[in-house]
Amino acid sequence: MSLNQQNSSASGQSQPKYNRIVVKAGTTLLTGGTDRLDLEMMVSLVGQVARLQFQGRQMMIVSSGAVAAGRKVLEDTKQIRDVPVRQILAAVGQGKLLQAYDQLFDWHGIPVAQALLTRRDLSDRHGYLNIRNTLLGLLAAGVIPIINENDVVAVDELSGGEVFGDNDTLSAMVANIVDADLLVMLGEVEGLFTRDPHLDPDAKLIPKVERLNDEVGAMGGPSWSEMGRGGMATKLEAVKRATASGVDTVIAGGRTSNAIVRLADGESLGTQFPAATTRLESRKRWMLSHMDESDTIVIDQGAVRALVSHNRSLLPPGVVETLGEFRRGDIVSIVGPDRGQIACGITNYDSDEIDRIRQMQSTEINDTLGHHYGDEVVHRDNMVILS
Repeated sequence: MSLNQQNSSASGQSQPKYNRIVVKAGTTLLTGGTDRLDLEMMVSLVGQVARLQFQGRQMMIVSSGAVAAGRKVLEDTKQIRDVPVRQILAAVGQGKLLQAYDQLFDWHGIPVAQALLTRRDLSDRHGYLNIRNTLLGLLAAGVIPIINENDVVAVDELSGGEVFGDNDTLSAMVANIVDADLLVMLGEVEGLFTRDPHLDPDAKLIPKVERLNDEVGAMGGPSWSEMGRGGMATKLEAVKRATASGVDTVIAGGRTSNAIVRLADGESLGTQFPAATTRLESRKRWMLSHMDESDTIVIDQGAVRALVSHNRSLLPPGVVETLGEFRRGDIVSIVGPDRGQIACGITNYDSDEIDRIRQMQSTEINDTLGHHYGDEVVHRDNMVILS
């Protein structure tokens, strides 16, 4: 019996605390410290994620392990550590990694999608918008994204430059992009300890950290395993980024029984890091800090009601005019007929394109512009109401 059948009655349960969850699995956990994927561990991880998916949660996995999987295939390069070889290992191993996830989730009847990202993708405004729209679209379609850094092109990550840190930072950035409720960072270590538990048997687990400070940061250290490239220090940096974005974050042991399910239900495991702000406040601050008030979309009263009262997206028929010159992916101000600010958001179209499609139906966008970036001028997922 698949988990789909086992959990068919889950819809009758009370609303869960966490609905959109990013699970990060590190290299050491997925390989057990060896040069091959630990399929038993992956079966457990996939089973838990599938169980939550069938409860109506939206699940994403940020997964390391591609280089390790490639090393198993190309065993003669086992001891070579220079960047070109690691890129080759990543290219070979990424297919193996995704194949493993695809086969395991297929048993549960759940489709998966691969998303390979780099820091450059996330810093580019068009890249950020495309990634956010794609990931949210996959979640809405019931697809589980399997996300990893694109090691083939991200030389900095492999060589120790501006690193994602075994995907720790990447997982925090993804959690922010998709407005996740919870980020679960799984590894071999059970959480944050007062000292390195591999070196000090008297080290104590810290169950909850309300605020990250220098004292807490000093407890971090490098990865204890050759297979991993993160360590507690990079995890704490990722925690800082995620909690500042309004995402509750947990560092926990991936081998703890049903850790993901238990954490998703609000159980206290590992080390808990509560969000430092709400997601709405974090997103509002970010948008306002990047918004140029001279870049404005003026909308009619009907569109004002749709946005404010019904949480709708801004569509072309509601646009009166644009002010200033802006590009797709920019953050713009949205004002009503009286020029009072209603909202701000990330625009799907350039200002001159909006002027060409304003007052039109969304079905006319492609014929008018020759391309189509969505029916919305500004999607509700990329908008914050300010009035």
